[in-house]
Amino acid sequence: MADATERLNDRGREPLGLAAVGGRDDTRGLVFGLLGVLAFSFTLPATRIAAPALGGVVVGLGRAEIAALLAAVLLLIRRELPPPRRCWPGLAIVAGGVVVGFPLLTSFALRQVPAAHGAVVVGLLPAATAIMAVVRAGERPSPSFWGASAAGVGAVLVFAAAQGAGTPQPADLLLLAAVALAGLGYAEGGRLARELGGWRVICWALVLAAPFLLPPAAIAVARGGVAGDGRAWAAFAYVSVVSMFLGFFAWYRGLALGGIARVGQVQLIQPVLTLAWAVLLLGETVDLPTLMAALLVVATVALGRRARA
Repeated sequence: MADATERLNDRGREPLGLAAVGGRDDTRGLVFGLLGVLAFSFTLPATRIAAPALGGVVVGLGRAEIAALLAAVLLLIRRELPPPRRCWPGLAIVAGGVVVGFPLLTSFALRQVPAAHGAVVVGLLPAATAIMAVVRAGERPSPSFWGASAAGVGAVLVFAAAQGAGTPQPADLLLLAAVALAGLGYAEGGRLARELGGWRVICWALVLAAPFLLPPAAIAVARGGVAGDGRAWAAFAYVSVVSMFLGFFAWYRGLALGGIARVGQVQLIQPVLTLAWAVLLLGETVDLPTLMAALLVVATVALGRRARA
């Protein structure tokens, strides 16, 4: 009984909606959001290192299995009760978006294009998160919001077509699908975090997805094996422990404290950080068109945020 009361009290200290967000919670939400974005900004470069050596399926789904094991241990240590039944559909959406969709699709895409290229397309993630938050929350944004979002998508498509000699590459379609799924997972996870707490959302989503991901991951290992150097395994460890697990503790906590739309603004710096890591960690060269496209995407997303507010 004491454990259950403690858990309820712990949840009760978290804000249940935007109306409960004050100045202090707003600041804390932004801090947690920045920590989450910093953790996620390494994801594309780390995936670019690991995927060619270990395989897209192993990196895309294997990271979720490692993270699910950590999540199960944490839930057992804390003696957590399963979430209410009404939360399971939302957890399934989170799992489909951020546990399966985004990692798997980006793992395949980044075997074909540089991390810097991926950073431009993934720069649409703040807009996708805002759109999905609108859909889930039933809000009605202004036409200028939709116009700015359309401009951002257009900028990415033009960039992709220019890089692909006139037509977007298959990798760009994978990245766009990954962005859409991640935006849905972020928005749904932020909504659930107000009730469950951010760390519980990602833990239960991982545990929910793990049984379904184990067979294809095991088949991929059996067929192709895993032969990577220390750098590839270090990158895989990062995306498993930080990108897929610890980063969401901060990110969903920030969304719950400061609000999905408000805290989601800090994602604006993620493409720029990812470009910097691509240069420092991978030795990639960021040419002027790539840099301009990234800044244009950031600008359109910022305009969309302002219009929505």
